Amino acid sequence: MLVKSFIFLRGAAPSVFALLTLAVAGSALQAQAPNPTSVSNPFYGSVMAHAASSETVKLSLDDAVRMGLENNLGLKEAENDEKSLQGQKNQALQNFLPTIMLTGDLGVHQQNLAAMGFGPGVIKEFAKMFPGGKFPAGMSFITRDDLTDGKIQYSQMLFSGPVIAAWKGAIAAERAAHYNKTSARGEVVQQVASAYLHALAASSEVDNALALEAADRVALDQAHAAHEAGTAANLDELRARVQMLAQQQAVISAQNALEKDQILLKREIGLDAGQQIALTDPAPYSELAAGTPDEVRAVAYQNRQDYRKLQNQEIEMRSIHAVYRAERLPSLSFGGYYAVSKVNDSITHGNFAAQGNLSVPLFREASLRGQTDTAKAQLAEVSYQLADLRSQIDYQVRVALLDVNASAQLVSVARSNVDLATRALGDETERVNAGVDDNLPLVDAQASLASAQTNLVESLYQYNLSKLVLARASGILEAQYRVYLGR
Repeated sequence: MLVKSFIFLRGAAPSVFALLTLAVAGSALQAQAPNPTSVSNPFYGSVMAHAASSETVKLSLDDAVRMGLENNLGLKEAENDEKSLQGQKNQALQNFLPTIMLTGDLGVHQQNLAAMGFGPGVIKEFAKMFPGGKFPAGMSFITRDDLTDGKIQYSQMLFSGPVIAAWKGAIAAERAAHYNKTSARGEVVQQVASAYLHALAASSEVDNALALEAADRVALDQAHAAHEAGTAANLDELRARVQMLAQQQAVISAQNALEKDQILLKREIGLDAGQQIALTDPAPYSELAAGTPDEVRAVAYQNRQDYRKLQNQEIEMRSIHAVYRAERLPSLSFGGYYAVSKVNDSITHGNFAAQGNLSVPLFREASLRGQTDTAKAQLAEVSYQLADLRSQIDYQVRVALLDVNASAQLVSVARSNVDLATRALGDETERVNAGVDDNLPLVDAQASLASAQTNLVESLYQYNLSKLVLARASGILEAQYRVYLGR
């Protein structure tokens, strides 16, 4: 992670420091570490959109993703970061535009000539200027003037190397914030879709547990009837009862897990935790032709927003480095004003000033070299991070492809296992009903089927999750998550 730093430019204009602060602030936008709380990872939180109602909200995967993009806390923070940088960049834009101000003054001024240094000797000299060598009668040393003044002022920076270089860094910082927001949108899609799929898997677990409980209840009724008729031992009824109670525990556990998964999903999309929801999409399954690692990696280099963000952060650091190098160049600015003034009943008259300012740095070499070396080190750090991210993308793509292929094979094996366990349970049920066997093998067959169904649900979830991870590694999750899930 790039360490956030604020670099002061000695002798530079305050606007240049603002631009540099803006550029470095853009570099500090980093993805949050995974954690199941919104304190350290805002993508697990949201802005509450609506209070809970008595109606059950029907929620599809597309609805959940849309609500996540509207209300997710992590995305809101990324959007606010982008707006903040846009506002600061617009403020910094004023350095390249003329500043024009119009002012007006109307006031009464009173002066004490004696207090201003007009002593007796000075007064005597001034008196010679009047007829008879004396001041007019009634003349007071306390004067009062009415002043009316209107002024328009103009100033503009004509050339400044540090300002130009820092402005380029500010533009790159804004672009980095944009890519950070876009990357956050992909993170929201992944988080919400994963939570939705996990809730679907938990719902399938509940359905399987309820189905097995119903089958166990039938088996218990049959064992009880057989025991009452004297055709089966009491042990068979006890086994059936224990199996049904164990399955009831499994139902309770599965329902509790489903409710917790739904609460997490609601937290991420802005629904009240007490709002009742019904997931309308079934667990998706489709084969995926993912392509070769080289093909997927090429797509990732073109579409990964975190990669493009880091590229712009490198541009920021190059601009900061250029700022310090440009401080050796002279700067030129222009300013002036035109004013209209009137004193007492005198005739209105205009006055103006126009001036240019040329600033040439002569010697600050030690300071400039120190600042340049610091910026150069920061640029090298970002360049190393960019090179590392390229290899990291290659690693993520290859691992995601391996996971997709492996999980697809696991789904196929799990489906076959469920079919075999279902046939085994059917055969054993016929044997028990025919009185050929007791119900101990039947209990074992039911447990095998329950385990096979659980493995199938988990395999489907992992397969869909691995496809989401592959789409995320490719940088196309938001646009193509429906394609990857086969919807």
